[in-house]
Amino acid sequence: QVQLVESGGGLVQAGGSLRLSCLASGSLLSDNAMGWTRLAPGKERELVATISASGNLYYRDSVRGRFTISRDIAKKTLYLQMNSLKPEDTGIYYCARGRRGYILGMDDFASWGQGTQVTVSS
Repeated sequence: QVQLVESGGGLVQAGGSLRLSCLASGSLLSDNAMGWTRLAPGKERELVATISASGNLYYRDSVRGRFTISRDIAKKTLYLQMNSLKPEDTGIYYCARGRRGYILGMDDFASWGQGTQVTVSS
């Protein structure tokens, strides 16, 4: 059984940085795609960044150039480095594991972490 545990969220001022981590027990990160999603108050859950099993990266337009998704296969850990944070980046960030080697949309995720809160103050 796959378990995903996020950490690294917190309160930061606009322009600051945070690094989120997701420890994936019971799973090989190289077998399936992984990703980060976020849920902001009053908004639908949105896809932030993904990494395919082969290492291809995807970012939503609003975070491209500021966020970096990466993985350490040996440590079974997925990361999201977030720089130049903006108040609109505020939300609960969830780590998720894909059903297969790539992610096309939210329906392609099979396992979710409990989420970690990110709050960016203006």
